[in-house]
Amino acid sequence: MGVNVILNLLAMCTLFSSSFASSLKSAITFPPLAPALFVIGDSSVDCGTNNFLGTFARANHLPYGRDFDTHQPTGRFSNGRIPVDYLAMRLGLPLVPSYLGQAGDVKDMIHGVNYASAGAGIIFSSGSELGQHISFAQQIQQFTDTFQQFVISMGEDAATNLISNSVFYISIGINDYIHYYLLNVSNVDNLYLPWSFNQFLASSVRQEIKNLYNLNVRKVVVTGLAPIGCAPQYLWQYGSENGECVEQINDMATEFNYLMRYMVIKLGRELSDASIIFCDVFEGSMDILKNHQSYGFNVTNEACCGFGNYKGWIMCLSPEMACSNASNHIWWDQFHPTDAVNEILADNIWNGRHTKMCHPMNLEDMVIRKEK
Repeated sequence: MGVNVILNLLAMCTLFSSSFASSLKSAITFPPLAPALFVIGDSSVDCGTNNFLGTFARANHLPYGRDFDTHQPTGRFSNGRIPVDYLAMRLGLPLVPSYLGQAGDVKDMIHGVNYASAGAGIIFSSGSELGQHISFAQQIQQFTDTFQQFVISMGEDAATNLISNSVFYISIGINDYIHYYLLNVSNVDNLYLPWSFNQFLASSVRQEIKNLYNLNVRKVVVTGLAPIGCAPQYLWQYGSENGECVEQINDMATEFNYLMRYMVIKLGRELSDASIIFCDVFEGSMDILKNHQSYGFNVTNEACCGFGNYKGWIMCLSPEMACSNASNHIWWDQFHPTDAVNEILADNIWNGRHTKMCHPMNLEDMVIRKEK
C-alpha cells in the first residue's frame, strides 16, 4: 500500500512538472525580430485596401479567402494568405492591417501598416481603367502621414527608432505592364522600347526609396516582377497551345528585374547605413514552375478559379467557378498565385529555403544581422 502511494505521488509530481514546464514554455514569448512591418505595393500584397475604394479590382467576395484563417474574404487576392502574412509570422508580428481598414489610432499601427492597393503601379495612372486605387507615390504619402502621427504620439526620437528598425516591403511594377504598357496606353510602346520603359520605372522606384530613407527608413525589401507571361490571362489572350509561357512578356519582366537588382545594389552603396535587398520573384516562380512535381503541384497553367481557356478569360467571380483543391494549383486566378505558392516565395525571401531569390542577403540575414 505504501509503495502504491509513493508511486502515485511520483506520478503526480511528474505530471505537475510536465504541465508546469509546458505552461512556462507557452508563457515565454520571444520579442519580434523587427518592431513593425510596413507594406507598399499592388494586388500581390493588398490585404483589403481596395475594399474601401470604388473599383472593379476587389477581392471582398468568396471564393477569395476561402482557405484563409477565417475562411472568409479579406480583400487578399488569394485563396488564403499572401507573402507578407507569412513574413509577418517569421518576424514574430501579427498580420499587418490595411491602412484604410483601421481607425488610424497609433496603437493599431504600431506593429505596421499595409498600404498596398490592387491595380496600383509606379506610374500614377496605371490601372485607372479598373477604378480607384492608391498609387505608389500616394502610398508613400500615406506612410509619411503615419510617421507624423507616430512623432506626435510618441515623440520624434521614439518614432525614428521604431521606423529605422522596421522592415519595409515593396512589391510594385506589374500593373505598369498589365494595365499600361501592354495596353499601349498613351501610345507608350511606340514611344518607349521595353528597356527604356524599364529604366524609367526603376529610376522612379529608386527615388521613392530615397524619399523613404529621408523619413528614416533603413530596412527595405524590394521584390521583382513575377513571370506574368506564364499567367493564365496571357496564355488565353495569346493563344498558348500547350501552356507555354509568352516569352516576349517574360522578357520584359526579366529586364525590369535586372535593372531593379542593379539599382538596389548601387543604392545600397550610396546609402551605406541602410539595408536594401532585392528579391527576384521571377527566379523563385520559375523554379516552382519547372519543379512543380517536387513542390506538390500538378496543375501548372490553368487557374483554380476563372472561366475560359486556362481559366484566364474572366477573373474569379463566384465560388462555383473555383476548383475544389487549390493546393495543387500554382495559379489561383488569372494573375495571382495560390496560398501554397505565396508560402514558398515567402520562405525564399526569408532564408532562401527552396531557392536563392534575394540579393545581397535574405530577410533573415537583414533582421538578425548575421555575420558573413
